[in-house]
Amino acid sequence: MPESHAVISGASIAGLSAAYWLRRAGWRVTVIERANAFRDGGQNIDVRGIAREVLSRMGLFDAVKAQNTTETGTVLVTSAGKVRAELPFGGEDGATAELEVLRGDFARTILDQLPDGVEFIYGDTIADVTDVPGGAGVPDGVDISTASGRSLRADLLVIAEGVRSATRDRLFGDVVDQKELGVNMVFGTIPRTPSDDDRWRWYNAIGGRQVHLRPDNHGTIRAILAYSRGEDLKGLDRAGALTIVRARYQDAGWEAPRILDAFDTSDDVYIDQLTQVRMSTWHRGRVVMAGDAGWCVTPMGGGGASLALTSGYVLAAYLSTNPRDVEAALTSYEKWLRPLVDDVQSLPRGLEYFAYPQTRLGLAARGVVDSVMASRLFRPIAAKLTRVAETTQVLPELRVAAE
Repeated sequence: MPESHAVISGASIAGLSAAYWLRRAGWRVTVIERANAFRDGGQNIDVRGIAREVLSRMGLFDAVKAQNTTETGTVLVTSAGKVRAELPFGGEDGATAELEVLRGDFARTILDQLPDGVEFIYGDTIADVTDVPGGAGVPDGVDISTASGRSLRADLLVIAEGVRSATRDRLFGDVVDQKELGVNMVFGTIPRTPSDDDRWRWYNAIGGRQVHLRPDNHGTIRAILAYSRGEDLKGLDRAGALTIVRARYQDAGWEAPRILDAFDTSDDVYIDQLTQVRMSTWHRGRVVMAGDAGWCVTPMGGGGASLALTSGYVLAAYLSTNPRDVEAALTSYEKWLRPLVDDVQSLPRGLEYFAYPQTRLGLAARGVVDSVMASRLFRPIAAKLTRVAETTQVLPELRVAAE
């Protein structure tokens, strides 16, 4: 019996997890990635909840832990850099998790351990997808054409392109709800200075502005500027967007000027407007969603990397145990995973106003709450707020193909 063929669009965590597990299940796998080469770099991600078990089943727990960013905790600071509160830390709970790594390091670890037989096509994108007719009106596969002129036939197409997925919008546009959260975030890598330490330092300023500095394991600092109720930055080039952000942070204080100056020359600045993606279904025929393309939870919800890693395993597991009924396998995949996604996407009411105070009164109220939640009495409650991708469901078993 010939191998089933899966085409995966997107080579980040969801796509790589799907590639790893589908190949282990005996599928032939082709990954299409629009970048011209594998993308290193990126900001902090963590592995929590059921994703830790998935990572262990991959045999990569220790390898990922060895890529730790060196971050030892999280502190909230004043405009003078003085610590005003320290958030809980320890194990998989806390703002800084036990498995706290950079996105690129995490993805590279999976990439380096992919089974033989996974083919990569870089510098290309999907241009068109056409169902291949099967029996009783059920597609038997898909024909895929790419922007460069390639033609691929697959038994399954996995869309793992991220929150701005063009293929998703083309094929599932009628069931996609993209909810703008009103928060802009600018990420980048900046030089480390003697004043930096091994903690995540987090500063809030009035006007709904946040400033973050986080250590990494590459001798640099990962910086974030995040603010609420900002201008629409979509469609602007980097220089134009940073000009607007600089004006917004003109009087923010603390390390904002240093970060903005460094962003002008940093080679990996990334600008995003936080958008939740909700879909009434994650699959149609022989096409299925994985990761942020199907359910972006945003940093406000957290757990995106954990859900992405888990999705690849669960998808392959159900396909491995029900290879003759792809529709039933995809339905089971969605039924198992959706409660985890729904839990993370259900943001507490008023979270934006608490996280991004606009006034001095709001900032003062935030300070009081921070002090209470960081106290010894309330630390267990605060730690629970960081728990994501937790479930009482048992991971489905995956049938590994004979080598």
